[in-house]
Parts: sequence; structure tokens; C-alpha cells
Amino acid sequence: MKPTASRTPRQRETWPRKVQPGRAVVTVYRRKTPSGNLTFMVANYADGTRRRFDSYPTEVEAMEAAEKLARRLDARDYVAASLTRDQAVEYANAAARLKPFNLSVDAATATVAECLTTVGDLANIHAAVKFYVARHKQTTRKPVAEVVAEFLKIKAARQASERYMRDLTGRLERFAADCRKDACDVTTADIQDWNDAQKLSPQSYRNYRTVLHTLFKFAVARGYASDNPVEGVERVKVSGGDVEVFTPVEIARLLEAVQRVVPEWLPCLAIGAFAGLRSAEIERLDWLDIHLAEPFIVVGASKAKTASRRIVPISDNLAAWLAPFAERQGRIWTGTSNAFYKQPQAAAAATAVEADPATGVKGEAPVRWKTNALRHSYASYRFAVTNDAGRVAGELG
Repeated sequence: MKPTASRTPRQRETWPRKVQPGRAVVTVYRRKTPSGNLTFMVANYADGTRRRFDSYPTEVEAMEAAEKLARRLDARDYVAASLTRDQAVEYANAAARLKPFNLSVDAATATVAECLTTVGDLANIHAAVKFYVARHKQTTRKPVAEVVAEFLKIKAARQASERYMRDLTGRLERFAADCRKDACDVTTADIQDWNDAQKLSPQSYRNYRTVLHTLFKFAVARGYASDNPVEGVERVKVSGGDVEVFTPVEIARLLEAVQRVVPEWLPCLAIGAFAGLRSAEIERLDWLDIHLAEPFIVVGASKAKTASRRIVPISDNLAAWLAPFAERQGRIWTGTSNAFYKQPQAAAAATAVEADPATGVKGEAPVRWKTNALRHSYASYRFAVTNDAGRVAGELG
């Protein structure tokens, strides 16, 4: 015999339901989705007065979440009720600071706590923010080649020396020809790889690094890059090497050769050897700066590397070499800058003597041109005469 169905009516479930494990009350709603399924929503006021609904797929999950939320609200209310006056003021101040950003104290502190879990302390949070701002500040996209052209144009307008302009142009145009990126996209790795690929000497490597650092400093200032990628490029140590000087015999041979092959460069060679001026200073000198009667050379601030005016004595031997040019006017060197720097090698090559058995002339190898040796020679021989290092340093500038 089959059991008969109970005629007792099933008790109807009532919704929404209230969950109240303590003082706080949380409401749970049941809704039918467009697809016909049921979903359960917990009314959540935990972030303040604004209500939001947290959805759950099952009634059990929704009821558990509602109970946890109610207990958390009870705990929060207890803490709020037990706040001291100072703590309440702190809370009010925090809320006021966050109001312009439409953030609650709870949301802000939750974010800070999460950040602290990742980076450790507030100092690191500040550092991370600064890094983010530096990397994401607004920049104007401009190809490296165009930045180089603008940079060189500005340097020329500000009357950078011809030699400096030649150095900048040569190095930067070489870099721009290989780097086809916008300045804001160039990375430290890009520049490091490029420098390494050039197979440069330590001194040339350092010179390129310096010039590129100057370029990207300009790019940052003009808004073409957010930071200077050259900051992270490896620095290389340049050993000073031995200081070389010319012997009196070598200087005599150079002077004689210059008289024969490039007489217009003779005053420049003599001033370098017997007054110790830098090549760039000699290149800028005017005959008005040469005072044979006094006797001294005035190296004006605009012509000195250190941008500081100085007086350099004219020795008797230098006066003798310059005397034939006493009536000259204008620049001491009237040729181009490129031609000026070709003369040392030409002069050195001209010192070679070919052997002639018929006349008994012995052959001599050419004098080897030594970098900065004219200036070093002056310093060495001048100190031997004066025994005054400070005086010699002042004359050298």
C-alpha cells in the first residue's frame, strides 16, 4: 500500500531575511535572474552610508557572508564607541583629507595596508610614487635626430665654441644615425649597448657618455623625455698614463719643419711650446692679445677654458719667434678649426730626414707627435726655472 502524501501545507520561506548575531543587522535578499536562476544578495553598508549588494550563488554562502559582515560591523561599532577624543579628531582629519578624492578612511587605509605588505614601510611607498611620477609624466614625442638638431641649434645660438660644436655634432649625429627611436623611448640599455658596440677607448667612451648625458638632460628639460637614461650607463675609469714632453732637440726640429711646410702655424706652435696655452685657447687668440713690449699674453675669459682671465709671460725665446709677426692684426690662426688640428701631424711628419750618402746626411725618423706634450713641456721646463708650482699653475690656467 502506497503512503499517502501529507496534507500539511509546506511553510513558505520569507524573504528578505535578517541576520543578527549581535546588535548589527544585515539583510539578505533573494532574486531571480533573467535566466531563471536564483541569486542571493547581501546588503553591505561596511564602507559608510552608501549601500552595495554582494552577490552569492547559494543561500548558504550568502547567509555565512551576512553573519561575518554583521559580526564585523558589531566590532567596528564597539571600536567607534570606545574612541578617545584625540582618536576621533584623527579620524575626522583623515576623512577631511580624503574627501577631495572621494575616498573613505576605510578604503584608504586598506590600500595603504596592502602597499605596506608589498614594500615594507612608508618611505618605500613615497619612493614608489616618485618613481611612478617620473616615469609617467607627460612628454612630447620627438625623434632623437630632431632632438639632436634642436640641441645643436640652441648651442650654436648661444655661441658655443667652434671646437665644442664640432665635437658635439660629430658624436651626436653619429648616435642619432643609429638610434631611430623617440627620445622618450630610449632606455639605459639602448645607450649602453650602443656605446659598447662602438669599440671605443676608455677616454672616447667617457667622452661619448658625457655628450649623451648632456643631450638627454636637455631632452628632459624640454619635455621630450621623462628621465635621463644615461644616468644608469656604466662609468669607465680612464688611467692617466705617463705624461710625455718634447725634448729641446724635438722642439727645435718641429719649429724648423713648421717654418718650411706650414709657416702660418709657426706662431701657434711657438706659443704652445713656450707659453703653455691650450690648443683651443691658441685657436681663439688675437694679435691684440700678444704684448711683446711688456712682455705678456692676455688670455681673456672668453678664450680661456676655465672662463677666467689670466696673464702669461712671454719668455725671450718666444719673443724671438714672434718678433717677425709683430705687425700682424686679427686672429693668430686664420685658417679653419679643422685645419688647425691637422697641423701637428703635418709638422711632425715634416721632421723626417732622408739619408743622402752622397752628402753624408744621415736619415732621421720623424718626431712622434705626443698628445698635450707642448703644454706638459712648458710646465716641466718652466717649473725647473722658477721652482714655484703655484706660479706655474697660475700661468697654465
